[in-house]
Amino acid sequence: MIPAGTHRFGPGNATLSVRTRRGGAAAKAGHDLDMLVTAWEGTLEIGEESRAELSADAGSLRVQKGTGGMQPLGEEDIANIHQTIDDEVLRRRDIVFRSTRVRADGSRLEVEGELTLAGTTQPIVFELEGGDDGRLAGSAVVAQTRWGMKPYSALWGALKVLDEVEVALDARV
Repeated sequence: MIPAGTHRFGPGNATLSVRTRRGGAAAKAGHDLDMLVTAWEGTLEIGEESRAELSADAGSLRVQKGTGGMQPLGEEDIANIHQTIDDEVLRRRDIVFRSTRVRADGSRLEVEGELTLAGTTQPIVFELEGGDDGRLAGSAVVAQTRWGMKPYSALWGALKVLDEVEVALDARV
């Protein structure tokens, strides 16, 4: 069970990660990416009126690992990925989530709310699971096009980032 009270999260006590996957006829040439959000903060209040909020600096996504591909990711590749995310995908617009409903069911939370990405706000639902060891974890799948973002593509669309991106939280309460 997740203890009642106000819980604050950020890079010092939690990880917020983003995973992208590749597709298209030339998918073998690209990389699946694991990224960390390095500047963010979140609050989870558990009580009579439970709520959750999170804000993140869209320019703080940093590639941690790239798997697959014809050759390993180099420093220049990683710098280009960061630049593309900043200029073309998230367009340097902050990421904000605010819950509209948080329902506790034992150690599980069902969270509904509004997520703002690249200036567009859409509803989203996800679950968080609390462990006996104080761990709180969960993930949500975000379809980029639902928020008006165009998934990255190259080679005339033969290599592309899949529309659905996984965002995961792993924290201690």
